[in-house]
Amino acid sequence: MPDVSIVIPCYNEEGGVEASLADLRKVMDETGLSYELLPVDDGSTDRTAEVLAGQPKPVKLLRNSSNLGYGASIKHGIRKARSPIVAITDADGTYPAEALPDLIKAVKTELCDMAVGARTGENVSIPFVRRPAKWALRMLANYVAGFPIPDINSGLRVFRREIALRMMGVLPDGFSLTTTITLAMLTNGYQVDYQPIDYFKRIGASKIRPIRDTANFTKLTVKMAIYFAPLKFFIPFSMGLLGLAVIWAGFSMFVLGKLADVSTLILVVASLQIGAIGLLAELINKRAPNVFRNEEDAEAISPLSPER
Repeated sequence: MPDVSIVIPCYNEEGGVEASLADLRKVMDETGLSYELLPVDDGSTDRTAEVLAGQPKPVKLLRNSSNLGYGASIKHGIRKARSPIVAITDADGTYPAEALPDLIKAVKTELCDMAVGARTGENVSIPFVRRPAKWALRMLANYVAGFPIPDINSGLRVFRREIALRMMGVLPDGFSLTTTITLAMLTNGYQVDYQPIDYFKRIGASKIRPIRDTANFTKLTVKMAIYFAPLKFFIPFSMGLLGLAVIWAGFSMFVLGKLADVSTLILVVASLQIGAIGLLAELINKRAPNVFRNEEDAEAISPLSPER
């Protein structure tokens, strides 16, 4: 059994995948750890599969039946990984391979359950057009998690395979997999460590579709808020409607000279209903079995546990 399995999703990466694998081999050979490299060809239409097929061990080529997506490729690699520790990185030369050993060490020494390479180093090449959307997404994710997240969707990270397998049901097939696993871990009490890394200009054309993918990321974050922290989603809406009811009641009484009682009542009732839904969702969330944790974890955090 290798010490770590490194999953590399690949879609039309003939220009950079060979160099990326060579960098990974060089860095990992210097660590003395045993490892396997699991590039996943996601139905590439260029020479990516041909390049990967000619790679020596410890490269083991995996293939998707068609172009299933970034997240689907990573999940395929996780399922096929032989190590209890899984690392993921890209095949386009953007992430520094030399940052990987420190991330692996953080997980192997049980410092954390997932170590993430946060793109906050001195050399970070992120297109300007993508920065406003990334900032807005990070702010929304910070609100859901309850504390600052340096990099919500970095593609360089190391985590425990058993945890990822328990989360397969909520991990999407697209680029938002990294966002989902981050929020799922943080909102379920797992330890996540962030280490600053550089981020280089990619080799080849980007697969990111700024408008569509940003909309999907935002939708996903709202979904995660409802799923993992329902009160943080429903209560602000409830309080907003209640505040609007008070403002409208005051405006109609003192400016229009007559209390708009029906419309005010509708706003108040809607506020109470949304608040009640949020409280009910929170109760269900706390009482339901937590599928993202093992039995020992669930017993340790149970409200009936004598240690609490």
